[in-house]
Amino acid sequence: MPIDAAKALAAEPRSGALSWDHKDVQLYHLGIGAGSPATDPDELRYTLESRLHVLPSFATVAGSGSPGVISGLSVPGVDVDLAHVLHGGQSLTVHRPLPVRGAATATGGIAAVYDKGKAAVLVMRTEVADADGPLWTSDAQIFVRGEGGWGGDRGPSARLEPPAGEPDRVVERPVRDDQALLYRLSGDWNPLHADPEFAKRAGFDRPILHGLCTYGMTLKAVVDTLLDGDVTRVRSYATRFAGVVYPGETLRVRMWRQTGTVRVAVTAVERDDAPVLADTVVEHT
Repeated sequence: MPIDAAKALAAEPRSGALSWDHKDVQLYHLGIGAGSPATDPDELRYTLESRLHVLPSFATVAGSGSPGVISGLSVPGVDVDLAHVLHGGQSLTVHRPLPVRGAATATGGIAAVYDKGKAAVLVMRTEVADADGPLWTSDAQIFVRGEGGWGGDRGPSARLEPPAGEPDRVVERPVRDDQALLYRLSGDWNPLHADPEFAKRAGFDRPILHGLCTYGMTLKAVVDTLLDGDVTRVRSYATRFAGVVYPGETLRVRMWRQTGTVRVAVTAVERDDAPVLADTVVEHT
């Protein structure tokens, strides 16, 4: 069996060192569309080192995202074809505000294995801490097509009840034609996001935007629109990747206020509001 759930869950966690500084933070912020208009004081908090704060989703690329998804799948009990692997969802819990520069240790492993019948779901958990204690915990939900059906635990449903009523705010965020090329400099070098021929072999008309770039763009929209631009108010952020985004398109971000949370749905405007991010929740103070 390509996936041995018991062996994967029993595998020793792997640890690696992370480090970053203001240049990494600025590059990430530019990669998710910050800095327009360039002289806007609200945007300078993302781009100017003397005013810099750190959007929590930077955690997904800090230190080039080590340990990454592909290396995280190289564990006992997991032997899968990477062509069948999909990043199905992402969640992040922030234990304290992320520093502009830091050195930390990331410890990662398989936290859960679920049998969805036609697919397996691996939950890859990464705990990051520095000398002062825990910084963040992130979970990547990885779908492996064709690897389910062994009779294991199906796990919780990722689907949430849709928020009621009309959204409290709706904003649109353009995706630049070169945005995937810039975002990949933060550490995700998958040619799917840059090479047209590779994208065609993968079944796409052209390169697609990184799902985690959309993830960052969406959190920035929520922070700037409903959280007074204060990144330190974010406590957790979870989403399900429901569809692709192509560079040059426009994201429509719908937001519903709830007590201590913001529910979010993201669609692609030019494709009749095709779903992009679903079941998205930002918890905040």
